[in-house]
Amino acid sequence: MLAAAAIDTRFANISNVLVYSAMAVFLLAFLAYAAEWTFGGRSRVARQSAALAGRGSLAETVASAEAEAARAGQAPKVAVTVTRAGGGTTTLTRTVAAKAGKIDVVTRGDAAPPVDGVGASGGDEGADRLGRIAVSLTTLAALLDLCAVITRGISAHRPPWGNLYEFTCAMTVVAALLFVGLIAAGKDVRWMGLPVTFGAVLGLGIAVAVFYTDSEQLVPALHSYWLWIHVSGAMVCGGALYAGAVAAVLFYAKDVYEQRRAQDQIQGGWWSDVFDRLPAAATLDKWSYRINAFVFPLWTFTIIAGAIWAEAAWGHYWEWDPTETWAFITWVAYACYLHARATAGWKGRKAAVLAFIAFACYLFNAYGVSIFINGKHSYAGV
Repeated sequence: MLAAAAIDTRFANISNVLVYSAMAVFLLAFLAYAAEWTFGGRSRVARQSAALAGRGSLAETVASAEAEAARAGQAPKVAVTVTRAGGGTTTLTRTVAAKAGKIDVVTRGDAAPPVDGVGASGGDEGADRLGRIAVSLTTLAALLDLCAVITRGISAHRPPWGNLYEFTCAMTVVAALLFVGLIAAGKDVRWMGLPVTFGAVLGLGIAVAVFYTDSEQLVPALHSYWLWIHVSGAMVCGGALYAGAVAAVLFYAKDVYEQRRAQDQIQGGWWSDVFDRLPAAATLDKWSYRINAFVFPLWTFTIIAGAIWAEAAWGHYWEWDPTETWAFITWVAYACYLHARATAGWKGRKAAVLAFIAFACYLFNAYGVSIFINGKHSYAGV
């Protein structure tokens, strides 16, 4: 058991100042990402001109292929070079058919690999500069938030996630540091900056306005080293699962957009330009799956650790307390998502819907149960 100690109000006050500072910097980062997406649309005309030029080159190549095939009495074919996302090219041979004055390139064999959008900046130097500033602000805000969590723990001489206020502050740190870590590792995920900073501002705003409680000691049942293990695992899962849910939602929207564009149902406009700059639907789907698949074993471990802690505190591993029940429901929801990914009829949009539902279950488990349902885990502090 952890021994109780007097509250150090100085560190508690410092933590409060750091939380408000982190929220302000997260807001600045959010505005910078929004500006990057907005001003990145200025390069749309240049990108459309390049696309039209590319179509002209393809048309000339097709015409040449048709003439040569006519002389040889064979079906015309053309070699198309496709640029892969992340660099590199692939040359694909396609059969060409002329229909009603239009040129169709008929795919045979493997489909062309998906091509990611150019990113939020749209290739515009000024917008790209705003994006890099936004990443720097996100890093600063994450460090301020981390210091706020640490000083909160120092003030109470215990792990700084004993109630919903502290839990929310710590979870925003995890989400922000995960994003910054991926950027530092060279991953092209700056498109995630806008939803990550939005979630951080919203989370910290709700934390200080609704969940705030003064730094204080915990109830006796929480004075255990399992608090470090169980709750920290739940926090890491929450921050990562938020990123996975964002990727799933964006995948669903981008997949609908790509289908409508393939059917010539897109009229253009600002939203069309935004979707064009996002990664391909297949890339977003891959990110969602990888994040959720990586977190699922950690969530499993978190539930097991909680059961061990419950036995030490109350003498029972599992009593179907509301929090325990919803933790199991969340586990089942993510298990269904992972199973759906392996089932042909449930891949794509159906799996994305399951991912979103599973994250909603996590949120209700972390917040809804503590606020609306009384149980042994009702330590919200509100």
